[in-house]
Amino acid sequence: MAEDRALAHLQAAGLRLVTRNYRTPGRGGGEIDLVMRAPDGTLVFVEVRSRASASHGGAAASIGSAKQRRIVFAARHYLLRLPAPPPCRFDVVLLEPQGLQWLQGAFDAH
Repeated sequence: MAEDRALAHLQAAGLRLVTRNYRTPGRGGGEIDLVMRAPDGTLVFVEVRSRASASHGGAAASIGSAKQRRIVFAARHYLLRLPAPPPCRFDVVLLEPQGLQWLQGAFDAH
């Protein structure tokens, strides 16, 4: 499973799992595949994408602006539960036939 491979890679790099598959309640919300904590305390919201081929732009092309907005929405909802939000970033892990690619700070919350 792509998420398991991404999680193992991130943990090997020193990140700690906080939660998996965080979903906002109700319809039309968002989901975050992995919420991780970096060694420096940064909360990392991770989107995992897997594609069997690079046709149609590959895995990276599947994370358009609408998908980014849903991830940011879910991240904001997640942060409301915390007494003081830590530094955050949005990463993407791409799994394609040529291997795994980890894009740190792949996009910003607009």
